[in-house]
Amino acid sequence: EWPGVERGTRRSSGEQGASGQPVRIASTPAGFTMGRTVVVLGGGISGLAASYHLSRAPCPPKVVLVEGSERLGGWIRSVRGPDGAVFELGPRGIRPAGVLGARTLLMVSELGLDSEVLPVRGDHAAAQNRFLYVGGALHALPSGIRGLLRPSPPFSKPLFWAGLKELTTPRGKDPDETVHSFAERRLGPEVSLGDSNLEADHIISAIPASVLSKLLPAEAAPLARALSTITAVSVAVVNLQYRGARLPVQGFGHLVPSSEDPGILGIVMLGGSWLQTLEARGSVLSQELFQKEAEKAAATQLGLKEPPSHCLVHLHKNCIPQYTLGHWQKLESATQFLAAQKLPLTLAGASYEGVAVNDCIESGRQAAARVLGTEPNSSLDRTVEWPQENPGRRRKLAPFRSSRFWELAPQVQGA
Repeated sequence: EWPGVERGTRRSSGEQGASGQPVRIASTPAGFTMGRTVVVLGGGISGLAASYHLSRAPCPPKVVLVEGSERLGGWIRSVRGPDGAVFELGPRGIRPAGVLGARTLLMVSELGLDSEVLPVRGDHAAAQNRFLYVGGALHALPSGIRGLLRPSPPFSKPLFWAGLKELTTPRGKDPDETVHSFAERRLGPEVSLGDSNLEADHIISAIPASVLSKLLPAEAAPLARALSTITAVSVAVVNLQYRGARLPVQGFGHLVPSSEDPGILGIVMLGGSWLQTLEARGSVLSQELFQKEAEKAAATQLGLKEPPSHCLVHLHKNCIPQYTLGHWQKLESATQFLAAQKLPLTLAGASYEGVAVNDCIESGRQAAARVLGTEPNSSLDRTVEWPQENPGRRRKLAPFRSSRFWELAPQVQGA
């Protein structure tokens, strides 16, 4: 918890959406001083980041964080197994590369969590090796110049030539394009709050766009229509723990094309068209079903034939927003409506400009900066300590790889 941040609650109420909390807001000029109230809707990582940056302002407003569930963190959740092993029920970690990654590390340092960072060095297999499961086998994705200049299964041609083709291929005629269409055109088909009111001077919404659309008043109907079309899909995360087993390869993990297995996105994440079809049919989505599919995939793709010693299954309903064709036009329409109506509402979260953890943290930071009327601080050249990497060394805060060994794979003990 941070000074100046109060935690509120909200209740679900059927058709009113996940919040069910009518919020009455009063417009105020840009820039906030002590005594103003900012309500942040949603206690996931985006809402938490927004609340954190609001509370650190020189003259911070009163911040009320409204969350509907019994815990904070949103999709991010860590639990311990019976033997103390840590299982991630949502995102497995962050890859702090580039400016956004550096800002995430800066916030980690400011929160005093340096000692909790578990970095993976650049020369570790988890940082270097990524695989694709095609044709019943794992294939290492090309890395480095040499890997780009020669054919590397399952690709029939060197990816270098595909890059050259990209430089000479004309731009598409449409302003927006699906990833599949882009890949096929450029690279060829082979690469495919219940009954109470809460008054605030400003609101930062870090809840899903489709949920927010059901909470907006009638006069904001154009905005509600645009947000309601930003949908999301569900994903089941299955953690499998094996004792004394060995993986056939070492690396970050592997992805599975839908043509290979429509139910598996990667080892071990379940979703895709298989899960969407089950949801559309109204099928019972039981833990036993997901565990069975995960164990079958682990046995087929990694050779883990023995049953796992421990299993955790978690279904994330509507957790990954889908940026379909026209998404950026929707965002532009929403932005123009908010500006024209001078509504005291700022949008943040995965529904808009990125679904990764770093993107969500950055959206919360930018939302706070806009509410405060300040320019985001881009100065990241500060020195922090990373005791676990080298206890006696101080290093500049700079992008570095930080992903866990076989991040999407089963936990294997004794390997």
